Amino acid sequence: MTTSRMRAEIGEQPEALRRTIEALLPRVPEIERLAAETRQVLFIARGSSDNAAVYGRYLIESHAGRLATLAAPSVATTYGRKLDLDGVLAVAISQSGKTEEIVETLAWAKDCGARTVAVTNGEGSPLAETAEVPLITLAGDELAVPATKTYTTQLAALAVLGLGIGVDCDPADLRRVPDEVEGLIRATEASPALGRIVEALSEVPGAVVSGRGIAFGTALELALKIKEACYLHAMGLSYADLLHGPIAVVDDQTPALLVAAEGSPTLAGTIALAERVRGAGAEAFGFGGGSGLAQASTAALPGPDLPEWVAPLGLIVPGQIMVENLARRLGIDPDVPRGLNKVTQTD
Repeated sequence: MTTSRMRAEIGEQPEALRRTIEALLPRVPEIERLAAETRQVLFIARGSSDNAAVYGRYLIESHAGRLATLAAPSVATTYGRKLDLDGVLAVAISQSGKTEEIVETLAWAKDCGARTVAVTNGEGSPLAETAEVPLITLAGDELAVPATKTYTTQLAALAVLGLGIGVDCDPADLRRVPDEVEGLIRATEASPALGRIVEALSEVPGAVVSGRGIAFGTALELALKIKEACYLHAMGLSYADLLHGPIAVVDDQTPALLVAAEGSPTLAGTIALAERVRGAGAEAFGFGGGSGLAQASTAALPGPDLPEWVAPLGLIVPGQIMVENLARRLGIDPDVPRGLNKVTQTD
């Protein structure tokens, strides 16, 4: 079978991450100077970039002690409401740097008094030109519509941003990511659980995808990939929200995909959720979480051997591979999902 573009670009992630990390780590002092003039962070994004922003939010709040929030771009673009953003670091994220809504919202934030950063794969793009500090990812051209290497390099850029804002972690952890992702691709494709999970999902109309804390953005991104590349209903939820009612939808036709970083303070809750799901007669499929989540799950794919603060850079990779395999199992071309384009414009 011909290799899809999506699968080829999944395999390009180790080198894309290596280039991006080595290019951006020297810019930490520049970020520190800009961040010193601010007290909180506002992320501006849509789609996969918005899921990357969720990672950035949890990273900065849990490891740098600063308030971080997700913007509502329509406040700027539709309502035209001016806010006091003095003391805010506005961080806009867009793989292309050409989404007009995101460019306009970053310009609005600057006009409202914010300092500005852009994370984009589009060097020389309108978004990069709008920001005071553009952090350019070096993913190379991404031809498949579902974001893979542009997403993980965005996470790498946000990890560097976090170091500049005050995340008290070892940059050496970040430098280990490319090799870890390379090994994780091999381990995932060799795992018997891959075929087991793909086969199970090919026979159901949808799934619940859940994680918490720093892994929450990964759960949202995996749910998005299942929806856009496989046309299945996939609900991405924090497991705290899942337990507040939506868990009622988990049954023999709606399995749970559970995402966790090994060593995370949220791992015990994820394991307990897997046990509850299986106790209710449904299937629970683990992504990461080490042997504990694997033992509690129906089947599980490996996660990265990385500390929690950078684990999401690898944690999404088994999910990407699973989605690409599932799309082909369903007779869908994962490179060109119906109704989608590489650059999405919204009003």
